[in-house]
Amino acid sequence: QVQLVESGGGLVQAGGSLRLSCTASGPIGWINTMGWYRQTPGNQRTLVATLTRGRDPNIADSMRGRVTISRDNAKYAVYLQMNNLQPEDTAVYFCYARSDSRYWGQGTQVTVSS
Repeated sequence: QVQLVESGGGLVQAGGSLRLSCTASGPIGWINTMGWYRQTPGNQRTLVATLTRGRDPNIADSMRGRVTISRDNAKYAVYLQMNNLQPEDTAVYFCYARSDSRYWGQGTQVTVSS
């Protein structure tokens, strides 16, 4: 079972920045996509950004221009740099990985105050 461990969430003022990190462990050899989704209470998880080997990043329109996603394939890690955060970005952010199955981290809270 692939395990994903996130870090980097927290409280930030509007206009601020955060960097989320996620590292995969376990049978990680077949992972081809890693990235981030987010979820607010009562709503479904929605895409923030993902990276698939050999493809351009897939970034949600609401985040485009404000986030950078990167991977360290040697470490099976994925990073999300978020800038100019706004209160509507407040959510639990989940690390995501896909091989033959989909895997999720436990989530990290991001709170943006106005």
